[in-house]
Amino acid sequence: MSFTLGEITRLVRGTCHGDPSLIIENADIIRDASSGCITLADKAEILNHLQGSEASAVIVPEGLDVPDLASIEVKDVHQAFARVVDLFYPRESEGVSGISTAAQIHPSAQIGDDVTIFPNVYIGPNVTLGNQVTLYPGVSVMEGCSIGANTTIYSNSVLYELTEVGSNCIIHANATIGAFGFGYDSSRGHHVLSAQCGFVRVEDHVDVGAGTTIDRGTYGPTVIGEGSKLDNQVMVAHNCRIGKHNLLCSQVGIAGSCTTGDYVVMAGQVGIGDHLNIGSKTMLGAKAGVMADVPEETIFVGIPATPHREQMQKQAALAKLPEMRKEFKRLQKELNDVLSRMQSAPQNEAA
Repeated sequence: MSFTLGEITRLVRGTCHGDPSLIIENADIIRDASSGCITLADKAEILNHLQGSEASAVIVPEGLDVPDLASIEVKDVHQAFARVVDLFYPRESEGVSGISTAAQIHPSAQIGDDVTIFPNVYIGPNVTLGNQVTLYPGVSVMEGCSIGANTTIYSNSVLYELTEVGSNCIIHANATIGAFGFGYDSSRGHHVLSAQCGFVRVEDHVDVGAGTTIDRGTYGPTVIGEGSKLDNQVMVAHNCRIGKHNLLCSQVGIAGSCTTGDYVVMAGQVGIGDHLNIGSKTMLGAKAGVMADVPEETIFVGIPATPHREQMQKQAALAKLPEMRKEFKRLQKELNDVLSRMQSAPQNEAA
């Protein structure tokens, strides 16, 4: 499969610089591009990487000049390149629609229009599915759950009872939503599970990554706010309230009863202690260990997490510790020499 540079330019509605009859046979990132490939560079700094690339053409932002290489200028580089990749690697249709006879669906469930339910899906009593919902094999939707229109849930995910999922959501494979919170009464010498009367509410346009877990509230809901995106293997504990448009990267762990504002970003392996509040538009760096509330519009990093500038000062001081240790030992030796001379001075005078 091949296309001319001109054909690709028309596809992405860009501006062609170079021979429009140039044959393009593939699309790949700069690192892996070979002769005949078209690649992408979304900012000027990346153009240097093209010098060692065999790519035949590149898609760049409007106004970015690329010497000695055919290019297409576009408004949105990533959107355009995604269309080109789809051109060379079209996705195969599942070829499945409707409700499989191998799915187990309780008679009381309410199923919307144009729903696709694969084999081995379980749908419990009083479940409600909106229009154009897709449930892949092995999905389990327990009693009283509701799923909004145009939501897709991938294989082997589990929605515990009363879970609410909004419209236009994506829940990836092996996610668990609504499991019991990790709360126990240990006052009588053994661990007794606390009340698990709550549920989980996932609002519209939320993505939940593979293997992610979201625990139900103790009495009320655990909430994932509209537009938030949770990466793979994220853990959100009971009673948390995650704000709108948060980005939680892989292996983030949030303890119980925490709240976040809107547009919060947590990098990989961030850990949040219980009953804390993370302000809106805050960014937490990778592996940050958060032990206190974080104010709005700040960047916190490190263990324990502190403001970015403060943490950098601490790291700079730590880097100097070996040199400071040597200096301390030298000064200690000089001091010992001085003390030794002072102690021997009276004896010499007496002699």
